Order: sequence, then structure tokens, then C-alpha cells
Amino acid sequence: MATTLEAELRPDIRIDDVEYQRQDGRALLARLYRPAGTGPYPAVLQVHGGAWVNKDRTDNDFIAKALAESGILAASIDFRMPPEAPYPASLADINLATRWLKARARTYGSRPDWVGSIGTSSGGHQVLLAAMRPDDPRYAALPLADAPQVDARVAFVISGWGVLDPLLRYHLAKQAGNAEVVEHHHAFWGTEAAMSEGSPPAILDRGEKVTLPPALIFGGDADEWVPLETMQRLVNGWRHAGGEVELELYKGANHGFMTGKPDAPYARPAIERVKAFIRKHTG
Repeated sequence: MATTLEAELRPDIRIDDVEYQRQDGRALLARLYRPAGTGPYPAVLQVHGGAWVNKDRTDNDFIAKALAESGILAASIDFRMPPEAPYPASLADINLATRWLKARARTYGSRPDWVGSIGTSSGGHQVLLAAMRPDDPRYAALPLADAPQVDARVAFVISGWGVLDPLLRYHLAKQAGNAEVVEHHHAFWGTEAAMSEGSPPAILDRGEKVTLPPALIFGGDADEWVPLETMQRLVNGWRHAGGEVELELYKGANHGFMTGKPDAPYARPAIERVKAFIRKHTG
């Protein structure tokens, strides 16, 4: 069941809210940004930021619109968050949403093998984790009744100013006396052990067997929560494990990057970089 947002109808794209799952009688929605024409288009599942505990599918709406306007289907999802549901509930929602989008890709003008993911900040962390562990039984726990054969593997993954190492960010927040960020970590992760278990660079350091789709990591070289060394650690680990990954840095950008700031100086070049990466990996 889709709800077309009349105020959002545009000649070049169509925006609809669609229920992709129901939890305890509550609908969880995906906001679809569909290009004009018949396709087939590349498609991305967009996962919002908000320190794992805040925001919704409308976060960074301008990124999804920019992608759709250039002929890339975007589906921005709501997912369960604390206090309702700590880790790994959101990863189960992301895994299900990936399968849901792949199962309906042709209906929406895409192809299952052209579905990737993009996330920003804590969403940039979660898309990496979901892409690396598509078959993790905790993440794949929610059934997709009408397409049980579809898996959650993605054609590519894009992490924008992602909180790549949750445990490091937790320690940095404690050192900075940022009680709010510390509490967000407690609410979502619960323990430092969980933060390490769910840290993509730590997963690669441990040699865990993972899936490594082509990845684009981008962010600012002045990010207060994600030091350059952490980005390089992830990239080196990804490559060492046999994966293809690209790192794009934007001089002077901090962790705010372009959150809610479509006119930030690095917003346009970053979005163009994302578009080029998607097209490179979708034929």
C-alpha cells in the first residue's frame, strides 16, 4: 500500500511512502523516490543517521531527491530504535528492507542485482555492518513471506561520514564529557563488548569471514568522531580481505558534513561522487 505525497509530486520524480514491514501492529515505512521514465534504474536503500537512536526516513531527504533526479531509485527507511529496540533490531530491519527492495526492484523500475545501500553517520556504520553480514542469523531473523529466496547481499555499499568504530567514538565521547552521546551508545549498544562486536574495522582486524561488496567511504578530514586513521584502518582491512573500496576525503569537513545542509561546500561534489560510484557498479 503506497501513499503518494501530493505535496512532493514533481515532474522528474515521484515520492511515495510504502509499508515494508509491520512490527507489533505498527507499520514501518520506506519513502520511495522514483525517477521519471521506465528504467531500469540503479537502486539504493538509504539508512538515516542520528546516533542510532534519533531521526527518521526524512533525514537527508535532499540526497535521495538528488539521486532520483539523476535516475537512481532511492528508498529511505524507518527502522526500530531505542528505547523500543536496541542492537541488533535495526540491523534486522535493514536486512529485511534490503530483501524487500530486491524482491520489488523490477516493480519499481530497477533490478535486484542493481540494489545497493547508502547511509550517513550512524547509518553509514549500519549499512557497512549489514552489507558485511547479510547472512548473520540475528540480522536475517525477519521473514519475507512473499520472497523467502531473496538474500540481503548488495551490489555496493556507501558510507558517508560513517561512525566506523562505535567503541572508539564511545571513548572519544567520554573523554570529551559528552554525556548525551555516551547515553546514546548505552541505549543502542549496551556494552563495550557489543560496540567492538559491531565495529566494521574491528571485524576485519579479527579476520571474521564477511561479505565485501564494492564500497565507497567518504567524509571529512576534520571529523571529530571518525579520525582519518580509523577510515584508513577500515580501507586497509577491506582491501586486505580481498574487497574493493574507495576512500574520498573532503578537506575541512567535520562530522556534521552536509547533514541538513544541502548548500554545504562539499555537498554537491560528494553527491556527484556517490552518483558516479553507483553507476560504476550497476552496469
